[in-house]
Amino acid sequence: MGDSRVLVIGGGGREHSLCVGLRQSPQVKELYCSPGNAGTGIIATNIELNLADNSVVTDFCRLNSIDLVVVGPEAPLCDGLADVLQEHNIPCFGPIAALARLEGSKLFAKQIMRKVGIPTADFQILDAASDIDAALYAYSSNPWVIKRDVLAGGKGVVVTSDSDEARTFIAESIASDGKVLLEEFLPGEEASMLVMMDGSDFVCLPPSQDHKRAYDGDSGPNTGGMGAYCPAPVVTESVHHKVVTRIVKPMFDYLSSQSIPYRGVLYVGLMITESGDPNVVEFNVRFGDPECQITLPLIETDLFEVLIKTSLDQLSQIDVQFHQAHALTIVLASEGYPKKPIKNRTISGLEFTVPNINVGSSWVNFAGVKQDSDAILSSGGRVLSCSAMADNLDSAAKLAYDLISTIHLEGSFYRTDIGDKAL
Repeated sequence: MGDSRVLVIGGGGREHSLCVGLRQSPQVKELYCSPGNAGTGIIATNIELNLADNSVVTDFCRLNSIDLVVVGPEAPLCDGLADVLQEHNIPCFGPIAALARLEGSKLFAKQIMRKVGIPTADFQILDAASDIDAALYAYSSNPWVIKRDVLAGGKGVVVTSDSDEARTFIAESIASDGKVLLEEFLPGEEASMLVMMDGSDFVCLPPSQDHKRAYDGDSGPNTGGMGAYCPAPVVTESVHHKVVTRIVKPMFDYLSSQSIPYRGVLYVGLMITESGDPNVVEFNVRFGDPECQITLPLIETDLFEVLIKTSLDQLSQIDVQFHQAHALTIVLASEGYPKKPIKNRTISGLEFTVPNINVGSSWVNFAGVKQDSDAILSSGGRVLSCSAMADNLDSAAKLAYDLISTIHLEGSFYRTDIGDKAL
């Protein structure tokens, strides 16, 4: 049994998935999660830390001899948590603030893509002095894609063919942020690839496909993600090769050349054209949620070993192996999500157990779930996700949908078409 002590930052389904994977490692003795949720509390020690104060996190790590900090959400990274941990020689899985700007600023990400030669949509930067009508006219042959240049919790993008809606969002974004990005619309099919990366090497995880819209048939408002499956067949062997050679390798070469290299996972949001050419929609500097819940279980290698080696620039020293399987996850959301989710409703049919994750099994990842005395209550918009791993996608989908049908939360909803594009 190992004696490593790990702190996971975050409290959603992604962090529950990370804790589950880390708990399976024989090298991990003590596991903490801040703030955590009802699910992480089963397998880790939940602690309340002021995550807005990096010194509080650092002090906790020093007092508790933490060997590795794994940062789930993007905000602490953009606020410099990895920088402060590095100053105290505490290994951190997650990039420093200067590189976390790849997610924190859409404009910065676009500028880096142009500099490195990454294929992406054409764009304009609009501010108070811009001629909005002229800008909209320049891209009028397709829906407009408008992106705020700040962290917006996954809700800072509007895709619309309604000129009034476009003008309103542009004006509101300029008023609040000073500027906004207007992008050319790229037709195609979306996919994503998570890439473990440090100064020595990179490892691509199996590609996945997220479902952002709230309702079946890709209808309704955008959300943080209503489900995902992996691997995504749209990323064929040929497309995969293009993604690696045109996007991942050039970004790795750039990021590993920095004075402090990128250490963590790079989320590459892709749009695959009809001809099989990949373009980058966005970069994120952390695991996607819910993509994390289906990609981590496919890693056969000890997760702690992968994360600690990455944080120490030693990823090249290990051979990361994957299960030859398929995984799928379905998100259960509260009534009113994503605008005004109704919270504090009782959840029934939910067992507080440690997930048993293997090929042929299904499990629950907790997100907006809390325990109040004997009651299990919803505490967020995305409450939980039901996931499964199987030899084929059809079997994984059946296992996951069978599981979610046993859980009841008044007014809740979930999509019934996760994975249909690949089936």
